[in-house]
Amino acid sequence: MSYSHHSESHYMHRTGWLRASVLGANDGIISVTSLIMGMAASGASSHTLLITCIAGLISGATSMAAGEYISVKSQEDVEKADLHMEHKELQKNPELELKELTQIYIHRGLEPTLAHEVAVQLTAHDALEAHARDEIGIHDNTSAKPVQAALSSAAAFSIGALFPMVAILISTEQHIEKVVMGVGVLSLAILGALASYAAGTSLLKGCLRVVLWGIAAMLFSSWIGSLFNVNPI
Repeated sequence: MSYSHHSESHYMHRTGWLRASVLGANDGIISVTSLIMGMAASGASSHTLLITCIAGLISGATSMAAGEYISVKSQEDVEKADLHMEHKELQKNPELELKELTQIYIHRGLEPTLAHEVAVQLTAHDALEAHARDEIGIHDNTSAKPVQAALSSAAAFSIGALFPMVAILISTEQHIEKVVMGVGVLSLAILGALASYAAGTSLLKGCLRVVLWGIAAMLFSSWIGSLFNVNPI
């Protein structure tokens, strides 16, 4: 019997870098733009705003990288601990582990005889991999990759923070607050659309949820900044 080759392009393999990238870019745009909005509303000069933007980019990217690495590294430690425990159980109680795997396949809808045969064959092929995937839920596509997550997050934050920086550079002194917010909203809409496209979901929903949260943060920061009065340098 011959089988024709059939492959599908799924999105799960993107979850690791996509989550970190979207989070980093979103945070870079919203946090730095909101920071600039607050400073601008307080009366700070464009020179001060530019310095603030650069400082926000550097500190934010570093913080995002460190936070993402520590968070995902903790996940990786948990996965390694579970795999180590499972490896010991497979050595100590192989028959019980085989029964456990069989029960998992029965609960998923296989007949007991077929479930046992599947469990036997997968155990013979790679017992730890079978238990990691079907008992613990650890997959190659979703397993923790702390370095990748940290680098993706830091790079994405830096790119996101460049938008308010460009807005400051191209804007006149009297219109800087409006230009920064306009560029911020536009960049958030683009980010939402790109993230939704990469994830295979609705572009409109992706845009709206990012833009609405961004506008709320910018307006709140601007209101707080307006409560202060900073003499331009």
